[in-house]
Amino acid sequence: MFFRTVFAGCLALAGTAFADPLPSWNDTETKSAIIAFVDSVTDPASPDYVTPADRIATFDNDGNLWAEQPVYFQLIYALDRLRERAEADPSILSTDALKAAAEGDIDTLSAGGVEALLEVLAVSHADISVEDFQADVLAWLDTARHPSTDMRYDAMIYQPMLELLSYLRDEGFQTWIVSGGGVHFVRAFAEEAYGIPPEQVVGSAGPTEYRDGKVMKLAGIDFIDDKEGKPVGIDSRIGKRPIFASGNSDGDFAMLEYTTGGDGPSFGLLLHHTDGAREFAYDREGHIGVLNRGLDEGPDRGWVIIDMAEDWKTIFPN
Repeated sequence: MFFRTVFAGCLALAGTAFADPLPSWNDTETKSAIIAFVDSVTDPASPDYVTPADRIATFDNDGNLWAEQPVYFQLIYALDRLRERAEADPSILSTDALKAAAEGDIDTLSAGGVEALLEVLAVSHADISVEDFQADVLAWLDTARHPSTDMRYDAMIYQPMLELLSYLRDEGFQTWIVSGGGVHFVRAFAEEAYGIPPEQVVGSAGPTEYRDGKVMKLAGIDFIDDKEGKPVGIDSRIGKRPIFASGNSDGDFAMLEYTTGGDGPSFGLLLHHTDGAREFAYDREGHIGVLNRGLDEGPDRGWVIIDMAEDWKTIFPN
C-alpha cells in the first residue's frame, strides 16, 4: 500500500503546534472558510460550539479523496479480475455485457445499465469471503497502474484532502467515508490511505451470508449508497446528521443538502475538477463525476466550492 507520510513530514518539519494545518492549500477564501468554520465549532466560547461527540464529517471517495477518471477505479479492478477469470475459463463470458467488459468496451457495458454491471460484479466480486476479497483488492493495488499516469491507484489520492482529514481529526471530528463504491472495496484500503478505519466507511453493498466460519459475498446488490441513498446510509450507519460534508458531484448533492439542512452550524464542500494540467478537468458533461446542480445551487446554499486549479498547491502526494 501507498504510505501516507507527506502530511506528517510537513508537520514534523514545521516543528511547532501552530503549523499551517492545510499546507497544500493556497491562501484563498476556500481555505479561510474551512479554518473559520472549524475554529467556530471547536471554540467553547463560540456561540457555534459543537461538542466533539457531534462533530461528524462525511467524505465521498471517488473524485473527492482519490481520482476517478477515466472510470471508477473499482470498475477497473472488476474488469481486470474478469479478464483473468475468462482466460482460465472462457465459458464465463456468457453474455454480451461480459464479453464487452472483457474487451474493455466501456461504452457497450454502460449501455447495458445496472443489469450489465451486476453481471460483471457477479463474476469479479461474488462467491468469495470478505477477507479474501479485501486481500485481493490490496494485491491488485500493489501491481495495477493507472492507464494515463502510470501511477499506483492508491497514489492518486489528493494530498490537500489528506491534510483536511487530519486537520478535522486533530480538532475532534470523526471522519467518515460515504461512498457510492462498494463498502468492502473501500474498507480494504481506507485506513492505510486516509487514516479512516473500516468501521467508519459507508458504501454500496451486495448480499452476504455466513458460511463455514466466513462471511461470503454473493451476487446482486442490496443497497446503493449514492444520491438520495447517502443520507439513508448516514442515518443507518452513523445515526447522526453530519455537520461537515464533502463531495464532488451531483451524486453527493443529497448528502450536502442533508448535512446543511439541520439545526446549528454546518459546512458543505464541493470539489470542482478544474485542473486539466495536473489532474483532469470535467464537470457538467460526461459519464462520471457530473457536477451541474452543485455548481448551480451550491453557492446560494452557502456551500464552498473548491477550485482545484486555484485552491490547491499540489494534487497528489510526492
